[in-house]
Amino acid sequence: MYLVTLRQRDRRSDGDLTDEMLRTLAGIATLAPFQRSGPSLLVGVPERAEDAVEATLRALRSNQWLVGLGVGSLYEPVPREAQYLQGTALGYAHTAVERSGHTGERVPLSVIGPEASVAAEAEAVLRLLGQIVSTRSSAEWAVLDLLTPGARGQQKHVATELGITAQAVSKAVVRSAWVEEWAARPAAARLLRWIDSPHAPADL
Repeated sequence: MYLVTLRQRDRRSDGDLTDEMLRTLAGIATLAPFQRSGPSLLVGVPERAEDAVEATLRALRSNQWLVGLGVGSLYEPVPREAQYLQGTALGYAHTAVERSGHTGERVPLSVIGPEASVAAEAEAVLRLLGQIVSTRSSAEWAVLDLLTPGARGQQKHVATELGITAQAVSKAVVRSAWVEEWAARPAAARLLRWIDSPHAPADL
């Protein structure tokens, strides 16, 4: 299972951003919804590896959160309330978010699980994706937030809605590495699954 822990980086300067982040994470499929678990601390249990990737990248987008991702077991049935969560994934996630606070200028993300080498590979891929999403401009996000991955013929509609040219939309997509991000997401999700199932088939 996947447990994501988020800690706000600078509550004193930015104010309490937990409600804003909870809205950002809304809609992600979870076994236990994202919720407060202390001052400036959020935890949630994404349903699938793909959902863990989505939550991680949404959190990294703003540059205001430390992200810890723990992969392991949780006592079942998984409770809906954070205070009752128990298992190795919870311990891994809390350790991971603490470690992510010591990454310096690098993307503040750490992944921990029973297979350390695979966790390190997943962390590396997610950090690359985090670097992409956290360095995009607001103008690029204005375009990207209107796009649906895998759908064709969208750029003209986005251009019309934003009052810009289709060429400007195309340039924003290329400049932001949006296609590359979505092409790499499955690799990150597969590595997360392998952390807890190192001997699983290659098509897991």
